[in-house]
Amino acid sequence: MKIGDRCLAARALLLAVVAWCSLAAVPAAAAPVVTLGGGSGLVIDGETFCTLTAIGTDNRGSLVGFTSAHCGGPGAVVAAEDAEAAGPVGRMVAGNDVLDYAVIEFDPQKVNPVSEIKGFRIDGLAPDPRFGDVACKLGRTTGYSCGVTWGPGKEPGTILNQVCGGPGDSGGPVTVNNRLVGMLHGAFSESLPTCVVKFIPLHTPAVTMSFNTQLGDITAKGRPGSGFTPVR
Repeated sequence: MKIGDRCLAARALLLAVVAWCSLAAVPAAAAPVVTLGGGSGLVIDGETFCTLTAIGTDNRGSLVGFTSAHCGGPGAVVAAEDAEAAGPVGRMVAGNDVLDYAVIEFDPQKVNPVSEIKGFRIDGLAPDPRFGDVACKLGRTTGYSCGVTWGPGKEPGTILNQVCGGPGDSGGPVTVNNRLVGMLHGAFSESLPTCVVKFIPLHTPAVTMSFNTQLGDITAKGRPGSGFTPVR
């Protein structure tokens, strides 16, 4: 090889090294961060729509949230409805079919936890509501509604509130004075609409699961979500 050829080859090699180093120096694109709070829509296993009850930290410091157990069980993959293209942001890690709760462990690198969604705010936890307390809820299907609390339901751990709900609202947060008291479970009766519709001013009460009862079960069994504190 001639000296000129050697110089050209060395120069080409140097340029290649510089180009490779330049590419290597470009940081990988950060994964999109999804904002979630009580009332956000969730997609479970890519097919079931439900509502996030609340999000915060447990006594292990993990970022956790809750929804209804009938939305999915341990191992189910959770995505945000408003950003489903971003992919999974969490996974269900515990649940109880009788008390109808599922605990979700979220990836803190993918989720921005907030205390307020669409003007619906969760400022902490409160005892179970009593007769006459006005409760409010936010669901991904029927949105915001409020109504009086009637008292305990027929099943242990249930409360009847005159808030409305529909398919997809399961797990939706129920609050009194902006403090979380429960999650939507279902309708009290099939004989009346689940929400107010035109010309029909009445709707069946919603069955709410007591969040305090659920947390008591979680703590007693040492499950993820023990010592839950909502994000503020």
